Amino acid sequence: MWLFYAIGSAFFAGVTSILAKCGIRKTDSTVATAVRTVVVLIFSWIMVLISGSFDQITSISGYTFLFLVLSGAATGASWLCYFKALQTGDVNKVVPIDKSSTVLTIILALIFLHEGISFPKAVAVIVIAAGIMLMIERKDVEETKNTGKGGWLLYAAGSAFFASLTAILGKIGISGVESNLGTAIRTCVVLVMAWGMVFVTGKQREVTQIGKKEMGFICLSGVATGASWLCYYRALQEGPASIVAPVDKLSVLVTVVFSYFVFGEKLGKKEALGLALLTGGTVAMALL
Repeated sequence: MWLFYAIGSAFFAGVTSILAKCGIRKTDSTVATAVRTVVVLIFSWIMVLISGSFDQITSISGYTFLFLVLSGAATGASWLCYFKALQTGDVNKVVPIDKSSTVLTIILALIFLHEGISFPKAVAVIVIAAGIMLMIERKDVEETKNTGKGGWLLYAAGSAFFASLTAILGKIGISGVESNLGTAIRTCVVLVMAWGMVFVTGKQREVTQIGKKEMGFICLSGVATGASWLCYYRALQEGPASIVAPVDKLSVLVTVVFSYFVFGEKLGKKEALGLALLTGGTVAMALL
C-alpha cells in the first residue's frame, strides 16, 4: 500500500503548487506560508484524533522526538524557500528544480540509512539529474548571477536541499511513531518557524490585508499540503525512502499540466525533453 500513498502524495503536492501560486500573486510568500501552515496543522491533528494515536505522544522517545523536530525545521525552511521561488518564478521552472531533491535524497539514504543502490538505479539517478538540468534555462542561471541577490533560482535550490533533509530526518524520526502523529508534531515545528519569520521580518500586519480570493487559495493549498504530507509520511513509514521520494516527485507532471491550463505556461522542446527524462528516470527508480 505504501506505493499508493506515495502516488497520492505526488498528486496532492502537484495541486498544492498551483493553488499556492494563485494565492501569492499579491500576498507576501512568507505570510502566505505562515497562514497555510495553520490549515495544515488543523488538518494534521484532526487526522491524529481520527486515527486515535494521540495517546502515543507520551511514549515517544527523546531521540525520536529530536529527529521529528529537526525534520519539521527542515520542512519549514524548504517551504519558505519554495514559496518565495514560486512568487517570483514560473511554476513549471521552480517545481522541477525543487524535485532535484530526489537525487540528493537517494545519496543521503545510501549514506545514512544504508539503503543500497544498484547499477540500474544509479543510471536512473543520472537520467533524473539530466532531465532537471535540461529544464533549467541558461538565462535563468545568468540572471541569478547578475542580480547578486540569488533570485528565484537560488530559493528553488534551497527548497530542494532542505526537502532532501526532510525525507532523511523524517525516515529516522518516524521509526516507531504513528505516521499521523509524527506529521502533526512536525507541523507544530513548521508553524512556529513560519510565524517566527513573519514577526522577525515585521510582516504580521499583512495577514489582515490578504484578499478573500487569495486567502481561499492559500487555505486550499494548505488542505492539499496536509493530504500530501499524510500520504507521504505514511509511505515513508512503510516503504524505502529511496523509492518513496522519487514517486513523490512525479508531482511535477501534475504541476506542469495544471500550470499550462491555469497560467498558460508552456514548455519548450528542451524543457519537454527534460521533463520526459525526469519522469522516465523517476518511474524507473520506483520499479527497479
